[in-house]
Amino acid sequence: MGVRTANVQDGNIGETLTGLAEVIHGRREASPEQSYTARLLQGEEDELLKKIAEEASEVIMACKDNDHDHIRYEAGDLVYHLMVTLERYGVTLPELAGELDARHK
Repeated sequence: MGVRTANVQDGNIGETLTGLAEVIHGRREASPEQSYTARLLQGEEDELLKKIAEEASEVIMACKDNDHDHIRYEAGDLVYHLMVTLERYGVTLPELAGELDARHK
């Protein structure tokens, strides 16, 4: 478990995810030695896939502890790694939004 983020303020999830997606996309060209995100995008596939499983497990454990701040923290890690996965495999946020929209219409 990492250090929990202090003084978290509510944000706009659409803006936040769009901005994060842009940063992640920009890391495609970065050096894996200098960027964790670049290493996940360019490195061994299993490294990224294992992180998804690890972070999902950490969300589950935080939920079992009923610890609001810990759930939020671990969910942030999971969403970040999921977004890196989407970038690695070429799934855009508009495609994901379309998938989710199609499920409730």
